[in-house]
Amino acid sequence: MGILRRDAMIGFISVTGLTFALAEPASAASATELIRSSDAALANLYEKQPKAKLLGQRARAILVFPSIVKAGFIVGAQTGNGVLFEGGLPTNYYNISAASFGLQAGVQSFSYALFFMKASALSYLERSYGWSIGSGPSVVVLDKGAAASMTSTTLTQDVYAIPFGQTGLMAGLGLEGAKITAISVGP
Repeated sequence: MGILRRDAMIGFISVTGLTFALAEPASAASATELIRSSDAALANLYEKQPKAKLLGQRARAILVFPSIVKAGFIVGAQTGNGVLFEGGLPTNYYNISAASFGLQAGVQSFSYALFFMKASALSYLERSYGWSIGSGPSVVVLDKGAAASMTSTTLTQDVYAIPFGQTGLMAGLGLEGAKITAISVGP
């Protein structure tokens, strides 16, 4: 039991250090760079999953994380920065971070788009000092198959989340335990 705990602790320290070393610090990317990469990621999503554009047309706002880095070996962590677009214009910047424990190993990068369908969900994001996914507005994660079967009459949830652009090897792209926090980004 002591060896397992020591190995888990070494794994935690290694993975946490690796994840945060790979991730861009909140102040490292300029606002222009973050907006450009977020806009490109959203355009890529719309091109690869045309039904996602339906969400974009109906959403009050879209929070795009163009690159989230996730790494884990027993203990894992993920982090990335993104832009909130309202009416197609950038209005704020956010960080998403999470830690996890369990059977996991690998490193990967992926993108996430959260479509805020209701004003109350967007208001919750904007007034909270860190939104922990699982509390507050309901979030439905759409995989490629679920997004393809979506129609304008089935859009009833507060927030829809779509993971896309995965690279690397690691299972799972869940939002459980993730915390989204407003950040300051330089010009």
